[in-house]
Amino acid sequence: MSGSCGATAFISHPSCVMHEMGKGHPECPERLAAIQDRLIAAGVWDYLLHLTAQPATREQLLRVHTEQYLDRLAVASPAQGHVHMEPDTAMNPYTLNAAYHAAGAGIQGVDLVMQGKAQNVFCSMRPPGHHAERESALGFCFLSNVAIAAKHAMAVYGLERVAIIDFDVHHGNGTEDCLFDEPRALMVSIFQHPFFPYSGDVPKGPNMLNVSMPRASKGAEFRDVVTQQWLPALHEFKPQLILISAGFDAHLEDDMGSMGLVEADYAWVTKQIMKIADQYSERRIVSMLEGGYDLSALARSVTEHIKVLSDA
Repeated sequence: MSGSCGATAFISHPSCVMHEMGKGHPECPERLAAIQDRLIAAGVWDYLLHLTAQPATREQLLRVHTEQYLDRLAVASPAQGHVHMEPDTAMNPYTLNAAYHAAGAGIQGVDLVMQGKAQNVFCSMRPPGHHAERESALGFCFLSNVAIAAKHAMAVYGLERVAIIDFDVHHGNGTEDCLFDEPRALMVSIFQHPFFPYSGDVPKGPNMLNVSMPRASKGAEFRDVVTQQWLPALHEFKPQLILISAGFDAHLEDDMGSMGLVEADYAWVTKQIMKIADQYSERRIVSMLEGGYDLSALARSVTEHIKVLSDA
């Protein structure tokens, strides 16, 4: 591996494996173990700067979510068993702590790259965040992790141009709901459509470049979208920081979607993102895990993503 040791930070927290939503649920703790095992097997693990996530504060969460919603989550948190916020999204006694740490990881990642303590960051955290709206949990998500990180970058570091890149198979409706009226943010995304959560084809704001793709779309179609639509918009925007909603469920082997990306596509798009970051963002990238439910495909794809970030 070339590059300086520790240039890429890897943030995780034990609370993230204590959150679970019931037997057989696809958004399971084993996702993080699969990623770690693959990174070790690929010889990447020891070259990363390993850090433990800090929880987000209420003040940081309130930049995105309402008092009423945060209170509702706290009241709903069970002492035992599960409480469903919606049919697919459940809390156990450890969920809220995991969600606070998942949101905090993005904030910590922003601090690391803005303060020059890491070149870029991967947050291996759960629950994911890009479906959580200002006032509602949805699609396995409770807090809008990437939007919270973006608002932190704006509030604390005065950034005026933060780009969010979302390549999850599902539309990041939560990120859009939290940032569509924020001119300092640009979100570019792809997603299978029509498909859960059945949104995105009509953007909520001019800063939302949502590109819907039909089922069975493969790497060639994805690369065309990135080249012809994402990259021109990103060059025009000139982001000072790039945040990635890194969902890997558009993979060919992931039955949570019906698209056909493979590891090489995730490595390729990461390289394109790094070129933008090199040009405009002083190489500052914070990538946060979203979807990806076939454990082998997820682990292989994340490893290729991180290998590119760390210049392996």
